[in-house]
Amino acid sequence: MNAINQYLEHTKLSPIFTSDDCEQLINEAIETQCVGVCVPPYWVKKARRDLGNSPVKLVTVIGFPLGYQRTEVKMKEVEIALQDGADELDVVMNISAFKTGMMTWVKGELAQFAKACHQQNNLLKVIIETAYLCENEIIRASKLSADAGADFVKTSTGFAPEGAKVAHIELMRENLPKEVGIKASGGIKNLQQALDLIRAGANRVGTSSAIQIVKEYKDKKI
Repeated sequence: MNAINQYLEHTKLSPIFTSDDCEQLINEAIETQCVGVCVPPYWVKKARRDLGNSPVKLVTVIGFPLGYQRTEVKMKEVEIALQDGADELDVVMNISAFKTGMMTWVKGELAQFAKACHQQNNLLKVIIETAYLCENEIIRASKLSADAGADFVKTSTGFAPEGAKVAHIELMRENLPKEVGIKASGGIKNLQQALDLIRAGANRVGTSSAIQIVKEYKDKKI
């Protein structure tokens, strides 16, 4: 297992996110050498400038947090985020369409986003929002996302009633190709939670508590 910071995406998606928050988030991510930093779409251009030549990946969200925007709207978000300098896009699956049984349509939409990202050598993560899905739906959404070209499948937006769970990560890992990563997010506040999710199969951990987790990791000298 790598050092904990190599799994963490330092994240803040608050509706009252400010320019000062952006600068603090970037500085902390660089200082702790987190693998990535996740910011609201409006702040991607500034975050790109602030990161400079840092190896920290710049992540933003698309169709956030509910996922039921029209495809054309999401695609415009994708295009702008890529133009502004995002490295990785976390797009919310259209859960409404998925629940209606429109699997071919959902896969087609995600495939469009994957193609747009991959044409620029960027990554796509699909947020399936596990809090709203039963186990069979989690399996189906995970496989559908992978088939559409997702590089990662992500558990949660952090805005649903529940976030990442170990059992859901294990279920996703069992049903995803090994080359498709898993991002755990939502409600991850401490080192033990992060470690449990990583050991269950998560390759990334999105959290607003990255600094506290890194400190706890260093204090325990794991």
